[in-house]
Amino acid sequence: MALKTKPTDEFRDHISTVDDQGKRIWVYPRKPKGKLYDYRKYVSYLLLALLFAGPFIKINGLPLLMLNVVERKFVIFGVLFWPQDFFILVVAFLTLVVFIILFTVVYGRIFCGWVCPQTIFLEMVFRRIEYAIEGDYNKQRALDRMPWNTEKILKKSAKTAVFLLISFVISNLFLAYVIGIDELQKVITEGPLNHMVGFGALLAFTGVFYWVFASFREQVCTIVCPYGRLQGVMQDKKTLVVAYDYGRGEPRGKLRKGQERTEGDCIDCNQCVQVCPTGIDIRNGAQQLECINCTACIDACNDIMRMIDKPEGLIRYESEEAIETGKKWTFFTSRVMGYTAVLAILMTALTTLLLTRDEAEATILRTPGQLYQKTEQGHIKNLYNISVINKTNHDMPLTLKLLDKSGTIKVIGNELILPAQGIAEGVFFTEIANEDLTGMNSEIEIGVYHGDELITTTETKFLGPAN
Repeated sequence: MALKTKPTDEFRDHISTVDDQGKRIWVYPRKPKGKLYDYRKYVSYLLLALLFAGPFIKINGLPLLMLNVVERKFVIFGVLFWPQDFFILVVAFLTLVVFIILFTVVYGRIFCGWVCPQTIFLEMVFRRIEYAIEGDYNKQRALDRMPWNTEKILKKSAKTAVFLLISFVISNLFLAYVIGIDELQKVITEGPLNHMVGFGALLAFTGVFYWVFASFREQVCTIVCPYGRLQGVMQDKKTLVVAYDYGRGEPRGKLRKGQERTEGDCIDCNQCVQVCPTGIDIRNGAQQLECINCTACIDACNDIMRMIDKPEGLIRYESEEAIETGKKWTFFTSRVMGYTAVLAILMTALTTLLLTRDEAEATILRTPGQLYQKTEQGHIKNLYNISVINKTNHDMPLTLKLLDKSGTIKVIGNELILPAQGIAEGVFFTEIANEDLTGMNSEIEIGVYHGDELITTTETKFLGPAN
């Protein structure tokens, strides 16, 4: 019997969707089926429902999620963040990055195959429409090769129209997460002429989404996505991935009726290759750049194993180490424990920052070019400018009080009213007795109140005479 050896790494010298001349090889994956594919469909439909419902879900009057880069306003789980919360956002981003690394170290690219919006829209929406209109992979290939006749024109036109419609819907959804559902409704109801920028963005996003899902497709995962490129760094031989058990499957050999089989369990049917949405052969080895861990090859192989009365799992979720040594996969490794400790520290820091975060943030500066004034009572007055940002969704009338010194504050003009999600600016005098000052530049602390509630404090300098 031939030796059961691990496949060579020659496949890593090129991308599966590019030929020797550098031209793209169009992938025609066979329509997948099986238990894991059904599970993926349920997960995908649930995530799609949550994704489309997200812009309509509001917490305390704020969207569940909104990333308004233009106005530099971000809402995450109903909590409003401004650029002044940059430090919190950085810690949150680092926490997310460490979580992704930890998740990838343990479970590989399961996110790519089961949760990634690119995979969900391509495999569960656009490809299913393509199968419905053009047929399975062999019919699609034949349709692309045939000359332009009535059948081809009708099918290609129908597919393009449906793809453009869905891309337009997705672009509306994307814009809703950027500017909010209320602003998007204005763009739709008031007409494109009144919102040329918003309407232009809708058309641009529609074109991008159509191109991605109709043409670029799996190239997003293999060429553009940084997560796919970094997976080789984050994973190791203990990572759980979609893997081929070459010890059991090799050497391959066709199944011949009436002959005693001396080869491995792999009958070289190529079903695992035909269903792969990125065009790879999983038998070449685990942790391939193009593999998104979608499990289509597992379903296809298990189906063949049942037909030839062999145990399922020739292709399965397993670690490279377990395939090589036969040891049982274990979750707890030194690398996992290290990342877990870092993640716990970051989550603790993030939780602390969120719990101690003020509802508003004030910036108080002495008015430029203004010296102090002396009153008849011998008190010292300074003129200040104030800017307050509201991090909530309700209006707040504001009052200002000195916290660490005796004195008065008088706002010039109208009362300070802080609008919801907005900014209030004003000018005020601070008056302090000369004997309470400690020098030419005294530190003072000013509290910003909403009714009797202290919502934020800030420190500034108070200019006075040299004592």
